[in-house]
Amino acid sequence: MALRESDRGQAPRKGLKEKVLTLDTMNPCVRRVEYAVRGPILLRALELEQELRQGVKKPFTEIIHVNTGDAQAMGQKPITFLRQVLALCVHPALLSSPDFPEDAKRRAERILQVCGGHSIGAYSISSGIQMIREDVALYIERRDGGIPADPNNIFLSTGASDAIVTVLKLLVSGHGCTRTGVLIPIPQYPLYSAALAELDAVQVDYYLDEEHAWALDVSELRRALRQARDHCHPRALCVINPGNPTGQVQTRECIEAIIRFAFEEGLFLMADEVYQDNVYAEGSQFHSFKKVLMEMGPPFAAQQELASFHSVSKGYMGECGFRGGYVEVVNMDPEVQRQMQKLLTVQLCPPVPGQALVDMVVSPPAPSDPSFAQFHAERQEVLGQLAAKARLTEQIINSTPGLRCNPVQGAMYSFPRIELPPRAVQHAQELGLAPDMFFCLCLLEETGICVVPGSGFGQREGTYHFRMTILPPIEKLRLMLEKLSHFHAKFTSEYS
Repeated sequence: MALRESDRGQAPRKGLKEKVLTLDTMNPCVRRVEYAVRGPILLRALELEQELRQGVKKPFTEIIHVNTGDAQAMGQKPITFLRQVLALCVHPALLSSPDFPEDAKRRAERILQVCGGHSIGAYSISSGIQMIREDVALYIERRDGGIPADPNNIFLSTGASDAIVTVLKLLVSGHGCTRTGVLIPIPQYPLYSAALAELDAVQVDYYLDEEHAWALDVSELRRALRQARDHCHPRALCVINPGNPTGQVQTRECIEAIIRFAFEEGLFLMADEVYQDNVYAEGSQFHSFKKVLMEMGPPFAAQQELASFHSVSKGYMGECGFRGGYVEVVNMDPEVQRQMQKLLTVQLCPPVPGQALVDMVVSPPAPSDPSFAQFHAERQEVLGQLAAKARLTEQIINSTPGLRCNPVQGAMYSFPRIELPPRAVQHAQELGLAPDMFFCLCLLEETGICVVPGSGFGQREGTYHFRMTILPPIEKLRLMLEKLSHFHAKFTSEYS
């Protein structure tokens, strides 16, 4: 039968069928997503690694990946007890082996008992294994000095990232001037900007104060909120504590001020607390938003909505690949909480090995257990080394003319500020690159050091930064920082 006139435009041209899915027809929100930590710098680093393997001569012999907080990729050894229990769960035949301590065996048996078919390869319920959520609740209660936690308000997740996106999905609604706005810190962890772009929500930037150790000033929150209300409906405030990429640790007074602000302005609070074990600076201390909120009493404790997030990927554990985490929700509307539960069912369940790791982290060996001494020593070694590396990073960077960084009070990153000569800035602009991206690409090509430009995290106009992790072994970190210092001097000289 002959084609109708309206169908002829759809006929294949020269036998080639047009693609259904193209850049023009795909979801425009996905096109707007950017994630600097695994962006162009990393792609070029991977190409350089391939060239090195092929024997191509470079001015360096290896790529030094300090672009991401992947502890074990940087050489950190896994905590023995965590891996012993996980091995026993994955291969229960090892339960009869004399090579494993009895407390590790008891823990593995306890976890297997609550898995479907007594196998870690079975699905769990969507919110996570009930026993593990109960253990998380007990951990939160101990951490917060006896303030109770309800296991029904705890949802296990695929790392903290998945839980953060789930909560954002619940918050996002509206069109035009009623679109949901979410206040996020600048500099920020790019998960937030990427998730908001994908969800078609409005990113509302508030700037941390670099001149005061990346402090959070409530007057800056007020400025950001006031300006945002002209074009969106701000509904949530995100805080990262300890900070990523900035490494600051919020004081209790600051947290109280944030809670009062959120309460007065009707904002849902999201507290990203995945680095709560990583606090190094003298005088700094981690205070959970949940604890501070509850101790503030009414009306805050009974009404302010809060979601707080934790993960096994960071801390002293560094078990990034197992994707274990959780979110605790406080004062969430019960009907919305049921909708959250429904949303989680679509993903079936978080990885069960990751759930098992969460259980070990929230209930580690007790002092009376055979594994305690080794566990405690390994944990202290990791955290002690990180504290030493935080000090070393600050010392070498701040002794380099043209580089400056705030103390790394917590987390596992430094976010140094770079002075770039005007000719370098102009040349970068001619190449269509952000100036700090140009600097980081030159650094990679000449030294093999892979860092992430500050423009991928956000920064004040006219300032330039990069983020680097402090995770490499201390002597390798020292050599890397010295190479970085020499490169910056050479780069500055070339473009002066």
